[in-house]
Amino acid sequence: VQLQASGGGLVQTGGSLRLSCAASGRTFSNYIMGWFRQAQGKERDFVGAISGSGGVTYYADSVKGRFTITRDNAKNTVYLQMNSLKPEDTAVYYCAARTNWEGKYDYWGQGTLVTVSS
Repeated sequence: VQLQASGGGLVQTGGSLRLSCAASGRTFSNYIMGWFRQAQGKERDFVGAISGSGGVTYYADSVKGRFTITRDNAKNTVYLQMNSLKPEDTAVYYCAARTNWEGKYDYWGQGTLVTVSS
């Protein structure tokens, strides 16, 4: 499956941004979709994930209550709604796909930069 993330940009502290990740190539609903981020000079961190049906979501503690992951399987797209953004949310955000909760993420998008100004 091919993944294309978009929607990054510059936003002020407290603002909102919605990222999208469009998938192509396989049956989208078969994949668990995850969001990750990597700040400059740091390791890539897990942000959250959503099940194939969209009924189950998980979030990192750092974003819980501020970020929401949804998906539209008819559009082969997963979204990351980010609210109450903080400067520490500044990072390149990546979407990824895997076929089960125990496996690794096999497919990755190219990343989209989110910059939160203070």
